[in-house]
Amino acid sequence: MNKVILMGRLTRDPEVRYSQGESPMAIARYTLAVDRRFNRSGDEASADFISCVAFGKSGEFAEKYLRKGTKIAVCGRIQTGSYTNKDGVKVYTTEVVVEEHEFAESKNSSGSSMDGGYAGNSGFSGGGRPEPMGAGDGFMNIPDGIDEELPFN
Repeated sequence: MNKVILMGRLTRDPEVRYSQGESPMAIARYTLAVDRRFNRSGDEASADFISCVAFGKSGEFAEKYLRKGTKIAVCGRIQTGSYTNKDGVKVYTTEVVVEEHEFAESKNSSGSSMDGGYAGNSGFSGGGRPEPMGAGDGFMNIPDGIDEELPFN
C-alpha cells in the first residue's frame, strides 16, 4: 500500500503549467513544510520540505486557492523517478502525487486579509461567544440564550 497523509504550509505559491494536446491538463507543483513532531536538537523547530504535484482538477484548485503560507492537509502517494541532467549526472526524485487536498485552518487563522467564517480578527465578541456573520454567508445564525453545549467541538 502506498498512502501518504501530510499537513503543512506551502513554502511558496504553486507553480502551475498546462500539458499540451487536445485537452490541456493542469499540473501544479508546490512544496509543503511539514513540522517534525519530535526533535533531537532540543528547542529548535525543524521541518521536512516535501515536494508535491497535483494533476487535473486538483491542479486547478491549487492554482486558484493555494498561496504561500496556506496550511493544508494532503492525501496521496509517493512516486520516485530519475532523470539525467545537462551535465550527464543521474538525478533521483521523490514527490507526493496529490490525490486530494483541503484547507487545514480557517482563513482568519492564517492571518490573511480574506473573509472568514466569523466577524472580527479573533472570531469572538467581548463576551467570548462566536459572532455569526449576517445571512447569506452560508452559516446558520445561532439564537441567543442557548445555554447547552453544541453537539460538536
